[in-house]
Amino acid sequence: MDWVTGLVPGGKENFNSCLVILDRYFKSVRCLSCHKEDTATYTALLFLDNIIATCGVPKIIISDRDPKSISEFWTNLYDMLGEKISLFTAYNAQTDGLAERMIRTM
Repeated sequence: MDWVTGLVPGGKENFNSCLVILDRYFKSVRCLSCHKEDTATYTALLFLDNIIATCGVPKIIISDRDPKSISEFWTNLYDMLGEKISLFTAYNAQTDGLAERMIRTM
């Protein structure tokens, strides 16, 4: 899971970012339009509505240490879901290399 920011605003809601969710098992990608200014709460709801509602709860979510992903809300959300959050350094090829390569390709 990672964010692509700095995009040219587009769509009727002027989205300027994209939340990239990569399923390592199926090697599929979901890109969710969002705003750079979106709160962690909104991002979590976006995740719940678009990922958990359609695919179920992932066993592990790997994300870099972006402030949106380590906020108190995310930590509480994972606790409520009984899930584990794994935090790694950004651009670490061993942990999120597949997601980073997909973002560069986009």
